Amino acid sequence: MWSLIRLGMLDDPRVQRGVEWITTYQRFDDGEGEAPIGWPYDRWEMCWGRHTCHMGAVKALKALAAIPPDRRSPEVERTLASGAEFMLRHHVHKRSHDLAKVSKPGWRHLGFPLMYQTDILEILGILTELGYRDERMQEAIRLVAGKADTHSRWNLESTFNDRFIVPIEAKGEPSRWVTLQALRVLKAA
Repeated sequence: MWSLIRLGMLDDPRVQRGVEWITTYQRFDDGEGEAPIGWPYDRWEMCWGRHTCHMGAVKALKALAAIPPDRRSPEVERTLASGAEFMLRHHVHKRSHDLAKVSKPGWRHLGFPLMYQTDILEILGILTELGYRDERMQEAIRLVAGKADTHSRWNLESTFNDRFIVPIEAKGEPSRWVTLQALRVLKAA
């Protein structure tokens, strides 16, 4: 969805159906109350159970954030607000019910490309793109800022390179892509 919208295909009926699907079915449930039943919720328990899958929430939020602000329907705005609050309630990368614990330790390793995975930099990028400047983002922002080397570059810490024909960049080395995104996030924050 994100790619198709960024490539100018927002008006394609298939993309519009995808937007409608996200605004209709995407949950930002934090484990309180009863999980919905029926399709699509009873198909994948780990994604649609009592607690919303963080990666799915991030990718849905990312797709809707790609819609230009003047083209967002009230449903899109509502879903964006719910998704952003979900991520903020988790302080970007923590467990909302115990903020001393990291949700997914791998999210603290900055990478490119992320594919279906995410990291704190991608989440911060989405939130700052949406205009959020919230105290609950500060720990994650400090974590990103602290990863810069002495030349204000960020290393590639996580990669899918072993799954590509050609590696994008070298793991453990300064990354143009991670550095660009880190600088954008820190400037916006």
